[in-house]
Amino acid sequence: MEVTVAKSAGFCFGVKRAIDTVYQEIEKGEQVFTLGPIIHNEQVVQELADKGVRVIHSLEELADIKEGTVVIRSHGVSEKVIRQLEKYDIKIVDATCPFVSKIHRIVQQKYREGYRIVIIGSRTHPEVEGINGWCEDSAAVLETVDEAENFRPDPQKKLCIVSQTTFNYKKFKDMVAIFEKKSYDILVMNTICNATEERQTEAGTIARQSDAMLVIGGKHSSNTQKLYEICSKECPNTYFIQTLDDLNLELFQSFRSVGITAGASTPNNIIKEVQANVRHEQ
Repeated sequence: MEVTVAKSAGFCFGVKRAIDTVYQEIEKGEQVFTLGPIIHNEQVVQELADKGVRVIHSLEELADIKEGTVVIRSHGVSEKVIRQLEKYDIKIVDATCPFVSKIHRIVQQKYREGYRIVIIGSRTHPEVEGINGWCEDSAAVLETVDEAENFRPDPQKKLCIVSQTTFNYKKFKDMVAIFEKKSYDILVMNTICNATEERQTEAGTIARQSDAMLVIGGKHSSNTQKLYEICSKECPNTYFIQTLDDLNLELFQSFRSVGITAGASTPNNIIKEVQANVRHEQ
């Protein structure tokens, strides 16, 4: 069986940076907290928990914490949360992906200049919630082509369009085209990170050339879900798994070629383990 693993599979720069940041804080010997799961991967979060890292889910929990370090996760947070964190007598380390921080700056500036902010992305994703917080939660968040078609902004307002860093690149272009067709006064900032575009393009290419496709990643990982959507359109036999435990190898006995890709939060050891078992190397 021919097995092709995407070169872009696995940790992206922002995720690796966030995890490295947490490990650096662990080595200092103090209690480490993350504001929400550091990334959307249960295995990584559990490994950090085994090393004593605690996940806090609300700022109210900080009231009882007198010492230690709170790490802001790669998805980033709103300006309001940043200001609230500064009120606590505890060390704050910001591990927000630099590409996400760039969107925060764009949104804050354009909002102050009078633009209506439009975020193309998943409205319940923490990255999008954080971005929205840099324009006082006033942004229009659009996730589908239908929502873009039905959006009716104030014609007197200029629009600044940004995107969640891991959004489907083709869908982003299709939605922007709708705005352009309606002749709105728009400023389009393609804030999908380059790694996401490359990962999605490569995944689609491999899926198109394979009998079956495996997409590995956390079930809450937005970028992995986007990869699954892309691969499913190119290859009917596409499977979404988190780890080797989810893999039914019997399904692959009749396939001559299998492609493998993985989300930006998927550790390399999980990818290698799946690859080895699909090839029957273990």
